[in-house]
Amino acid sequence: MPGGSEWIFILLAVVLLFGGKKIPELMKGIGKGVRDFNDAKTSVKNEIEEGMKEKDKEQEIRELKQQLEQKRAAETQNAPK
Repeated sequence: MPGGSEWIFILLAVVLLFGGKKIPELMKGIGKGVRDFNDAKTSVKNEIEEGMKEKDKEQEIRELKQQLEQKRAAETQNAPK
């Protein structure tokens, strides 16, 4: 992270490059870019979490099917003939 004198140098360079009138517009654009990036990051995170939940549900369904098949097999073997 830049120190105090480095921030002053950066600020001076920005003023020289863009002029005083363009700085608010530049900051608005940077803020919008950061906000869009954070929104996209949150969206990707939510999609990954939903995918993980779906995978967990699929695993649970497989386990329940296996248990059901085992119970049916046990009932078939124990059924009176």
